[in-house]
Amino acid sequence: MSHPFESYVISVVRPIQMTTREERESIIKESHYNLFQLPADKVMIDLLTDSGTGAISNHQLAGIVSGDESYAGSESFEKMRTVIRELTGLSHVIPTHQGRAAENVLFSALVKPDDIVPGNTHFDTTKGHIEFRKAVALDCTISEAGDPTSPHPFKGNVDLDKLETALKTNPREKLPLVMMTVTCNSGGGQPVSLANIKSVKALCQKHGVPLYFDMARFAENAYFIKTREAEYADWTIPDICREMFSDVDGATMSAKKDGISAMGGFVALRSDDVYQQCGVYSILFEGYLTYGGMTGGTMASIAQGLKEATDFDYLHSRVGQVARFGHQLKEYSVPILEPVGGHAVYVDALRFLPKMPRDQFPAQALACAAYVEGGVRGVEIGTVMADRDPKTRENRFPKMELVRLAVPRRTLTDNHLHYVAQTFGNLLRSASTIPGLEITWEAPILRHFTCRFKPRDNK
Repeated sequence: MSHPFESYVISVVRPIQMTTREERESIIKESHYNLFQLPADKVMIDLLTDSGTGAISNHQLAGIVSGDESYAGSESFEKMRTVIRELTGLSHVIPTHQGRAAENVLFSALVKPDDIVPGNTHFDTTKGHIEFRKAVALDCTISEAGDPTSPHPFKGNVDLDKLETALKTNPREKLPLVMMTVTCNSGGGQPVSLANIKSVKALCQKHGVPLYFDMARFAENAYFIKTREAEYADWTIPDICREMFSDVDGATMSAKKDGISAMGGFVALRSDDVYQQCGVYSILFEGYLTYGGMTGGTMASIAQGLKEATDFDYLHSRVGQVARFGHQLKEYSVPILEPVGGHAVYVDALRFLPKMPRDQFPAQALACAAYVEGGVRGVEIGTVMADRDPKTRENRFPKMELVRLAVPRRTLTDNHLHYVAQTFGNLLRSASTIPGLEITWEAPILRHFTCRFKPRDNK
């Protein structure tokens, strides 16, 4: 029998501060229509991110309290490294304070100007680190990934023909690595099949190019392999993880996702040489090699969180809640990206606001409207996040304009998410009144975190 309830009980709660529509209209204006700028205590249901926002377990809390805070050779680091080695088979582990720090360490060692880094719809900070180094983040995702209505079960897969073309037509010295994101966040939280991972690795070996994972949501990806890839239906989640990582040279990790931690990350590596190179930048940017910007308590909590994140019952309730949320939105006729991914539901802003021009940032406009309507905070995954072309400085228009509603781990009930679905259902009835936006100020890179907007006057 499949148990119809969560695999945990709630032990600690904190209150939600309620706001009125009039208050939220003023707050969003003061925040320059940027959801990142909202005061958190003025958000009623916060789905901005699942990064570092989940509830920790009693065992994780015990690890925080009993963590070894030694500067070098911490016992807590050894606990974390042991779990990572068991799950990935990667022998070298460099702790960092979060995922983008891991990218900074790895790419400082490997990526140089004019390099090309193929992958499956790079995460925003991954692309930012690549482009900051004057290199190119090349998207080789399958075409189905750009169709929000396609039922393909593994829309995070790499298009093997696109990848082989990239590997064949560019000099080997310009290809430092291939980066696969599992699951693929910017593509809708979509998984990558184990068959695709193995095929990508075979191409990388053929052309002598290393393969790396962004493994932030690796456990959710393993769950989808178990439930959608028949060959692995009887495998355990840890065994699937080990099979996934048997084909990679290294990985970056934001432990704020499938480490179920408020902070932390790491680089995991197979090569002694790359470990030595990365160690230089780790000490320079993050701290010593056995703490990397984290407390011992945080590392102990991550060690336990990685174990809990790879428990099937936890994953079944986690992914199941997100799937039910997607179903609730569909019941209100809200257009979403399907199949629903592992950590979030993505609302399709182009179908929600079909008459709004792309240069008025429909996904950002819809996300702001959801905050005003119901105090719900999501995040835009569209033209704003796609940023400008580094050379032409023109806006890049991705295939999809999405509002990501990321569900924190072990934090919200189905009632919370049903309220969010109702909010978007209400907005759908008045969609024609939602104003477009224009940018009044933006940073030169990763602009979506800090840029400012104002409503367009379309009269």
